[in-house]
Amino acid sequence: MKTFGLIGYRLGYSFSKGFFTEKFEKESLQNHEYVNFELDTIDEFPSIFEKNKNIAGLNCTIPYKQQIMPFLDEIDEEAATVGAINTVKVIRTGDQLKLKGFNTDIYGFENSLKPMLNEKHKKALILGTGGASKAIKHILKKLGITYLSASIEEELFENEIRYQEITDKLLQDYLIVINATPLGTFPKVGTCPDIPYHSITGNHVLFDLVYNPEETLFMKKGKEQGAKVKNGLEMLHLQAIKAWEIWNS
Repeated sequence: MKTFGLIGYRLGYSFSKGFFTEKFEKESLQNHEYVNFELDTIDEFPSIFEKNKNIAGLNCTIPYKQQIMPFLDEIDEEAATVGAINTVKVIRTGDQLKLKGFNTDIYGFENSLKPMLNEKHKKALILGTGGASKAIKHILKKLGITYLSASIEEELFENEIRYQEITDKLLQDYLIVINATPLGTFPKVGTCPDIPYHSITGNHVLFDLVYNPEETLFMKKGKEQGAKVKNGLEMLHLQAIKAWEIWNS
């Protein structure tokens, strides 16, 4: 049996488990399973290999995307630049076990966002400064798009602003708006980031990392103003497909 799995804290409904379990069934991979590994702390991570001798690959989600890094033998260059890991390749040589970390969120976000953009899209506003924003910033830099991040934290860092600084004038320039907060996620579907949606236009792109519900309030408000909108489901599919490629390469 080949075991793949997800490392996290309280996983509940797991996109990864559903995605890969369905994939294994469709492709008749009877000797494959996908398991959720709920860890109370990242210090429990090494013990999963003692209890599960057939682990072939892992996904990693919050709050361990950064905490897992010291436990890895090698980290992919792009993942190291971002400073977060969501995929672990398990390399076995005899009795030796080597773990290499990757970030497939980078691939997923880039390939989901790029088709929405045109030459007008030079500046992006990221809502939220948590772990999810790391891959976003990396891709925006790669695409030559300048960005600001809206923060609720007490201390502001470079390229960060308060939500009250998101004015009509600012949104005239920042035609890409990315929700990297959990606001609007089921069951709290009546919430959305506090921005002046009346200033959104048909030139705007609104990208929501949330994928449940399919259309968030953030997306709905953008669509009402004529903006192009997309949720995070395609990004999740793409990052999962990339993880599968890495595990099998």
